[in-house]
Amino acid sequence: MPGKQKTKKFAAMKRMINLKDHRIKEKDRAKGKEKKKKDPSELKEREVLKHPSCLFFQYNTQLGPPYHILVDTNFINFSIKAKLDIVQSMMDCLYAKCVPQITDCVMAEIEKLGMKYRVALRIAKDPRFERLPCTHKGTYADDCLVQRVTQHKCYILATVDRDLKRRVRKIPGVPIMYISNHRYNIERMPDDYGAPRF
Repeated sequence: MPGKQKTKKFAAMKRMINLKDHRIKEKDRAKGKEKKKKDPSELKEREVLKHPSCLFFQYNTQLGPPYHILVDTNFINFSIKAKLDIVQSMMDCLYAKCVPQITDCVMAEIEKLGMKYRVALRIAKDPRFERLPCTHKGTYADDCLVQRVTQHKCYILATVDRDLKRRVRKIPGVPIMYISNHRYNIERMPDDYGAPRF
């Protein structure tokens, strides 16, 4: 008759004594949580997003010439494909002076794309482009642009990315510049600024 084999117990937990056990001293014993009764007359607190004062009227009062336009990576790439000069086309769209601005994250994204996008990198390093330093960690450009546009309402966002457009449309007072029919168009720009309607 073969001897019984002992099976090894896996993941055996140490037995802990219950804090309500009668052997525990009174001062160490866990006290039952007392439920607070809700007062019906108490005011309910609710978080409401505050819109900045620049959006007090129907349009964003911080927007005005010279326009500061945040440029996304794919906007530069699509401009190259459509053979558009970025600064000139922006001015043709808005009929005013435009200052294209590029963040460190977007610059890093273009650099990561390698040799295939060397023309885009050369355009991004153009002296007419203003460089914006990033203070946050990581180089995810979409989050960076959304955060910047949410904090400061003085930018127009230039992008062709559908997901980024969808995210920015939820933020009030931020116009979006995009490319269609080999020209730049603008979305959600107030009529008061004389921006063209297409």
